[in-house]
Amino acid sequence: MARFEVATLVLAPPPVVFDASLSVELHTSSMRASREEAVAGVTSGRLALGDQVTWRAVHFGLTWHLTSRISAYDRPASFVDEQVRGPFRRWHHTHTFEPTRIGDGIEATLMKDLIDFAAPAGPLGTLADALVLRRYMTGLILRRNALIKATTETAER
Repeated sequence: MARFEVATLVLAPPPVVFDASLSVELHTSSMRASREEAVAGVTSGRLALGDQVTWRAVHFGLTWHLTSRISAYDRPASFVDEQVRGPFRRWHHTHTFEPTRIGDGIEATLMKDLIDFAAPAGPLGTLADALVLRRYMTGLILRRNALIKATTETAER
């Protein structure tokens, strides 16, 4: 099993960043390069506890489907999405939103993504993780977070 973490400082309050992180539309916009779209379950709006969504995307030239469920939800502090069906043996993504202040007391959020996953295909999957997957998925999370940051910081101005 592999694990990685991404931290992003956002100049917006935690409730705003939390809500944006659960937006289906914002997620699909951030994943335009992989033609990701919500094709089943909750396909628009904001996800909530117990909601499931099936994503379809093209990665490495192949079309993938992943169904995830919001399995924990503590607004505005954290939520968890987990794979129900899909290409991974395990996918567990914990999102946390820590209030902070910067500079002259500007309200901000330290948004953290902690991803635990296990690639398919046993030892071959472990090799793929070491060579490609972790870096590739970190890039996807960074792209998503950049859009969340830009969207929420603009909304707060």
